[in-house]
Amino acid sequence: MKLLVQPGDGIGPLVKAIEKAKKSIQIVIFRFDRLEVEKALEDAVKRGVAVHALIAFTNRGGEKNLRKLEMRFLERGVTVARTADDLVRYHGKMMIVDGKELHLLAFNYTQIDIERSRSFAVITRDKQLVKEAEELFDCDCKRQPYKPGSARFLVSPLNAREQLARFIKGAKKELLIYDVKISDRAMIRLLEERAKDGVEIRAIGKITRHNSQISIRQLPKLRLHTRTFVRDHKDAFIGSQSLRELELDSRREMGVIFRDEHAIARITKIFQEDWKAGVVGALDEADDVVKPPAAKVAKKVAKSVTKTFPPVAPVVEEAMKNVLKVGNGVPIDRDEVEENVQIAVKQAVKQAVREVVEDVVEQQREPEA
Repeated sequence: MKLLVQPGDGIGPLVKAIEKAKKSIQIVIFRFDRLEVEKALEDAVKRGVAVHALIAFTNRGGEKNLRKLEMRFLERGVTVARTADDLVRYHGKMMIVDGKELHLLAFNYTQIDIERSRSFAVITRDKQLVKEAEELFDCDCKRQPYKPGSARFLVSPLNAREQLARFIKGAKKELLIYDVKISDRAMIRLLEERAKDGVEIRAIGKITRHNSQISIRQLPKLRLHTRTFVRDHKDAFIGSQSLRELELDSRREMGVIFRDEHAIARITKIFQEDWKAGVVGALDEADDVVKPPAAKVAKKVAKSVTKTFPPVAPVVEEAMKNVLKVGNGVPIDRDEVEENVQIAVKQAVKQAVREVVEDVVEQQREPEA
């Protein structure tokens, strides 16, 4: 097993893996702007390698780029599939080479994730993990149900909640956590319970419910774009799902739990360095994006959602008015609100719309990435 650390290891290892492919490449894409990877995939097709790309049907602000990428891939001989729209997002990132090597990434194939963000990836030839990754890829390409076959290969919204809860419960002495924002109430309770039992818990990121027994710091100079946990210096998780309800229950996310002495030692060393450099207390987003006030966000969300679901426009408008009453002037994340509203609207439950949106306002969740 090999660990990739960003920033630092860069795009090179992924490009080299593509260049060495002899038979097949299966790649899952959520965001993409690295021309080196695109060129390497094109060259692989020319060598006779079967390249199959599964591309997200949407992401915040980049849907047009995804469609353009699909067209470029098709023109160059890449087989392209698009994810379904049954889930709020298909947010996972991975690549399988020759059916033998899995690259499970916490980062996207983007400049900002690789050059300016703390993130990790694992490269493994573990046969069970590769098999599960291939089965998930095939199912999502064909838009067929996937049934998890390994407790070490975590897929939201299927087995990730259960297995991450088990991972947390299994901590005896220490939990080191990288997470953009921990907000799932059940997961926070589990962390608090382990802390009460004497487990030292340190998290780099944010948490919505502060507890004196859980130490929190943030990176002052780097974006945080990884979901990585280390348990008792023995076991680790790397993936795309945070301890957030949306990412555990409503989005396609993927990750792996592994035990590798050298990889875990390297993650731990970097965590200690980041912890030492970190600061206590809330910070603005690393890229200095200032979130607009709730009133402006709510109006934009209402307009977007009602265009998608015209028959329920009055319901959404009323829900937005209720949000404004409780959250006016509070910075919130437009995309997070919109995702939650869409879930509720699809269920056609007026009350659920209001409650979900208000919950987002109160928790001020992080934007997707």
